[in-house]
Amino acid sequence: MTTSRRARLMRKSLASIVSGADKNLEERRVAMDGVDRLPRPRKVDYIDTTVGGIPAIIATPTGTKPDRHILYLHGGGYTMGSPKSHIAMCARLAKRSAATITVIDYRLAPENVYPAAIDDCVAAYRAISADVDPALITIAGDSAGGGATLATLCALRDSSDSLPGSAYLLSPWTDLTGSGETIVSKADIDPMIDPSLIGEASRMYAGDLPLDDPGVSPLFADLMGLPPMLIQTGTDEVLLSDSTRLADRAKDAGVDVQLDLHEGMWHVYQAFAGMMPEATDALVRAAVFIRAKTPALVEA
Repeated sequence: MTTSRRARLMRKSLASIVSGADKNLEERRVAMDGVDRLPRPRKVDYIDTTVGGIPAIIATPTGTKPDRHILYLHGGGYTMGSPKSHIAMCARLAKRSAATITVIDYRLAPENVYPAAIDDCVAAYRAISADVDPALITIAGDSAGGGATLATLCALRDSSDSLPGSAYLLSPWTDLTGSGETIVSKADIDPMIDPSLIGEASRMYAGDLPLDDPGVSPLFADLMGLPPMLIQTGTDEVLLSDSTRLADRAKDAGVDVQLDLHEGMWHVYQAFAGMMPEATDALVRAAVFIRAKTPALVEA
């Protein structure tokens, strides 16, 4: 599959500007949140608030009735990122999905190790599901947020909570042991992620727990009974093995799972929706999935 001219230009730009090992964690946090300096999508209401005691930004499209709700868990290796770094992409997803989207500011490592982030995600979900039918809720997340999505689903199931109607995982980081072969084989072709930082973030997040603990690395968790799941990533993705192995394990557990691989795309390429067609089309496909799995209730 031929990539678009915009995607080729974006790849070249990322290769020259994305770095991490030369910055300390606080500098990386500031840089990531700096994405919010770019204009947010229009025809969306943005509210800074708290949900279940967790800081959040809620984005609600104004041009269409939001018939469903998305709880979004941002990426950033569990050590950086916030609603500010992800709200633009999330607003685009919300508009396509006819959904209200809540992007939460869960606690980060190393200040707060596992399970602090997952506890926050569970608390936010419970607050949303107190007002919204769980069948109309999707939990979604990219990279570490994709791993957090999976871990949150498992925690909710184990606590006998009503599960959401679907899950959407973008380039999910599900194996913090780094045992996936694409951590090495794709290291030189993924322009978006610095593989040298993966081990550092893993240790910060896990604290004293082993990296293969199923809460820390939900790839190794029991996936039985989880809701329909869309896993979406690219073939040039450092964490590709995390997605392909998750899809296989979910299928074996009887989960309704779809693996959406795009040739030539990299880690969380969907973040560039509105700037390159591959990313925009990915969010369109995700919205189709979310609408199908969380259909609006029809009043009698």
